[in-house]
Amino acid sequence: MSVWDGVTGQQIHFDWMSANGLPFMPPSVPNQINGQTIATMTENNNITGALMQALDLGKADSRTTLFSPTTVGSIDLGTDTQHFDLSSWPILTLSSGAKLAARLLVGADGPNSPVRAFAGIKTHGWDYERHGVVATLQLESTPDSATAYQRFLPTGPIALLPFPNNLATLVWSTTPANASVLKSLSADDFVAMVNAAFRLSHVDLEFMHTISSGQADELAWREKHTPIDPSLVPLRVIQSDQGVQAGSIASFPLRLRHAAEYTGERVALVGDAAHTVHPLAGQGLNLGLADVKSLAQTIGDVAERGGDIGSTLSLEPYGADRYAKNHVMLGVCDKLHKLYSWQSGPVVAARHLGLGLVERWGGLKGLIMGSAG
Repeated sequence: MSVWDGVTGQQIHFDWMSANGLPFMPPSVPNQINGQTIATMTENNNITGALMQALDLGKADSRTTLFSPTTVGSIDLGTDTQHFDLSSWPILTLSSGAKLAARLLVGADGPNSPVRAFAGIKTHGWDYERHGVVATLQLESTPDSATAYQRFLPTGPIALLPFPNNLATLVWSTTPANASVLKSLSADDFVAMVNAAFRLSHVDLEFMHTISSGQADELAWREKHTPIDPSLVPLRVIQSDQGVQAGSIASFPLRLRHAAEYTGERVALVGDAAHTVHPLAGQGLNLGLADVKSLAQTIGDVAERGGDIGSTLSLEPYGADRYAKNHVMLGVCDKLHKLYSWQSGPVVAARHLGLGLVERWGGLKGLIMGSAG
């Protein structure tokens, strides 16, 4: 992975071969060094497909009941009846009219989680006044290696993440106004903006955001007057309408949110329902998967002891395991966003010095890669 400052030009190259002098090695590091892989990218369809296969296996041996297609109409507390005391149990009313009583209700329902609202769990955080623009792009040729590129611009980072078949995923954090301009452009001009973002100065790029069309011609002219080292930037996206996969351009607001707690009586939150993080480190999904793994372990331990999997006491190990770890990652991403928002002054000079030190200290790079991967 290659990361660089869009103002000073200082770069860091992340690869395991340069991660020497580690003060200590996480257990996974030796294998990663041998394979020279920092992280793995996969399409969402692959993950959801695997999950559906697991659900189908569960249905086959009656471990899983799948309600589809349907939606949850409401979540309410149950009542104390003559036969069962369900006063602490969530009761889900489905769009089909069916009702489900949950010994444990897991909220994996996104940043606007109805489960979190039902449990009365508050969140804290703030909006970044930035939007994330995403798209699937076609590169001009096959890259020599599967390298991810990220450039920190004053308006936010832009990242190009490799996929097979000369494809790449774009994640561009920028202002709402810039995001609106990008989405309004023709495919050819959109591609020009992406290629420009990795090659031109942030001043040039700022100007190109002010024009409503003609970015492809503007890039062609400005590249003639801009020294560019091809080895330091990603392969070009095909400069044509074929450079962007049809219908793949989208945007979403960026924000930091963290639930005050992850569990309540018969409720547990995972993923974006518990926390939303700036995408600059690409850790949103990883944090969610780690939540699920920890919660599954907690449930398994309680069930093995014959305990009540929905009680607040039984769920405490999950919150204790995940809350602080997620809080640290949210804080790191937030501070990096603020650090790279500066365009001049001593902060930029200190940032330049810090990046240079990280690039030269392989041990520190190794620790960063071990944490991020």
